[in-house]
Amino acid sequence: MLSAGKAVKVIIYVSEGSTQHGIPTYSRILDFLFFRGVSGATVLKGIAGFGADRHMHSSSFVEISDHLPLKIEFIESREKVNELLGKLEDLAGSGMIEIQETMVAKPAQPSKAKKVRPAAHQKIEGNARLMRIYIGESDRWKGRPLYQALVEAMRANDVAGVTVYKGILGYGAHRRIHKDKPLQLSHDCSIMLSAVDTEEKLRAFLPLVEQMVEEGLVVLSDVEIIKYSHRPIEVDSGDGMA
Repeated sequence: MLSAGKAVKVIIYVSEGSTQHGIPTYSRILDFLFFRGVSGATVLKGIAGFGADRHMHSSSFVEISDHLPLKIEFIESREKVNELLGKLEDLAGSGMIEIQETMVAKPAQPSKAKKVRPAAHQKIEGNARLMRIYIGESDRWKGRPLYQALVEAMRANDVAGVTVYKGILGYGAHRRIHKDKPLQLSHDCSIMLSAVDTEEKLRAFLPLVEQMVEEGLVVLSDVEIIKYSHRPIEVDSGDGMA
């Protein structure tokens, strides 16, 4: 949480067309900052520029370029920035990161979001833990579907993977039957999120789950991982442009 006084301004330059794992780089950076409790961040789009490849990119009605420069800016304490910098360097890829000393004259309203300490991703094999989160399809968090926010939070916190399942019949603490009928659209079906990772990683993520899930069920089970692998993923790295 920011307070008045000395702080640092971080500016990350990436290309609009830059992606990682099929997701726009700027979106991954925003997700990371959001779920790490950064006070606020802004994405600004350039209309012309060039980067390390010395190619000029510009926006015009005749030719729409997806390599225009983007700038992600946020202000935080020096300690918080030092905590995030390593992951931000990975996310920025070939982009550039600039840090400026600044002064906060008036901080924004304090956020109630809890900070989650980042944990490095690691290879998983043998004994692990399975986390299941049971919620309702209509549950929301900050105006968004809760299940979607949980998936994005897990991705931002480097949880190995998560799958969302939609129930077709069930009931919960309120003893109401929830159905999914072909001729009757329901927006309150049961939703289950299933994630497998190390106990350390899931335990570190639990405080954020407790904050986001106001009504539901969260369980942890012991599992044994037989195989955990993925195909090589191409990372499209665009130029960072100042």
